[in-house]
Amino acid sequence: MSEVITAQDKAYEAREEAAAPGDDQPMGDRVNNRSLRPRSDAFVEFMSSGWDDNEPKIERLESAVYIPARLQALSEAFPGERLVIPAGQPKVRNNDCDYAFRPDSAFSYYTGLGQDFEAGAVLVLDPNDDGTHTPMLFVAPRADHYTQDFFKDPHYGEYWVGPRAGLNELEAMTGIETHDIAQLSDMLGKDVGAENGAVQLRVIRGTDPEVTAVVDELREEHGMPDDADSGVRDDKLHEFASEARMEKDEYEVREIRRAVDATKHGFDNILRALPGAIGKPRSERILEGAFNAISREEGNEVGYDTIIASGAHAPILHWIRNTGTVNDGELLLIDAGVEVDSLYTADITRTFPTNGKFTDFQKKLYQAVLDSQQAGFEAAKPGATYSDIHHACMRVIAERLHDWGILPVDVEESLSPEGQQHRRWLACGVAHHLGLDVHDCAQARYESYQGAKITPGMVFTIEPGLYFREDDLMIPPEYRGIGIRIEDDVLMTEDGPEWISAGIPKQIDDVEAWMAQMAVEGERTAR
Repeated sequence: MSEVITAQDKAYEAREEAAAPGDDQPMGDRVNNRSLRPRSDAFVEFMSSGWDDNEPKIERLESAVYIPARLQALSEAFPGERLVIPAGQPKVRNNDCDYAFRPDSAFSYYTGLGQDFEAGAVLVLDPNDDGTHTPMLFVAPRADHYTQDFFKDPHYGEYWVGPRAGLNELEAMTGIETHDIAQLSDMLGKDVGAENGAVQLRVIRGTDPEVTAVVDELREEHGMPDDADSGVRDDKLHEFASEARMEKDEYEVREIRRAVDATKHGFDNILRALPGAIGKPRSERILEGAFNAISREEGNEVGYDTIIASGAHAPILHWIRNTGTVNDGELLLIDAGVEVDSLYTADITRTFPTNGKFTDFQKKLYQAVLDSQQAGFEAAKPGATYSDIHHACMRVIAERLHDWGILPVDVEESLSPEGQQHRRWLACGVAHHLGLDVHDCAQARYESYQGAKITPGMVFTIEPGLYFREDDLMIPPEYRGIGIRIEDDVLMTEDGPEWISAGIPKQIDDVEAWMAQMAVEGERTAR
């Protein structure tokens, strides 16, 4: 298994063998910075000595208190089976450059690990005779200066990537028994078989294709069900891991609140930069940079690609190019969220008048969306469903479109399943779970998600909008090229819904006051 997990290292070893002692570049290899390094015996000896200890600081993760309950629930759902949850591997961006690593959300949920500690790691729940499981974390050992991998291995070597957590460190951080990744293959194959009493395997597929391939090979070798049956079994594991995240514990709620607070600071920074960005080429990206800077200062990263959509870009639901010019007098739609180090994210959308003041026409459209969102919030009671929120929001939108003379049929016909004409201007859904993923729990069954009752502990968004494309001939010209979305994060409590993001202004007067305050701060900072 160690060879499977470290395929990059196999390629490196092949290059090493092709190089003569003292060569700077392996023969027949493509040139890159990682291959251009000396290999003489003198260099190896010199690099293997003279280093001071550089031990990483280890603190028990706050999430570690909550992990045993999550693992126990998972164990009880699959007694007697070996469960395999990979963190995943780095993804290539181009050539020899990877995207920044982010572990799979299921892995993070069941280990508490965020950031980029554990590329290539695998969590295994190993079945015990009494129906329980022993959780085990398999990771690469530290490649510190006591090893030649320290300077030879660009994937794990601490000369290249800095001090990292290894076996002892990750066990101390998580409280989960931790082993060398080289032992994973033997562990996965232990007592596996199709006969009664043998161990069955389930894996979260797609996260790490190499790990999935090993599981499939073991199944085939031991006469276990065919690929179709195995895929169904694996999907059930993924489904359970997704549905388990629907009700957040206290730790998760705290982390989402932290993400919302940081996101507010990101919006503040955008509004400070806005007056100076108006009219400048690619000024959408100026504002994107203002938000993303805060996401890196106060969190791990953005939770999803930031949408900065000015004018005619605003009706484009997933506008992430952000190449446009922000012009005076337009509406500016911003959909953004900070992902904190634990990987929990916020998801907030605000729509601003670029010059700081809504026109009467803009107010009319904006208030319609705000009223729609409030209707959805009022429908969101314990025991309600996402469909209840959806229908409440849609009714307001349909009524306003009818009042403005845009809807070609009456409200009830449009709201009927056979109608839906109003969806031309609001085609997407208006609510979704939020947590480790911006669209959290997405592997859940429909009946457990859209059709299920909303219960205390669930965190979700409410995000209606109006999207009038500039090429839409079904609306009067003054509507064209305008997009408005208002999105907030909601916690369901025993007493009803709570706006987690209540501190981010959205009422018309409050938005204008917020913009004015940030403009003053931005001008003061620029002096």
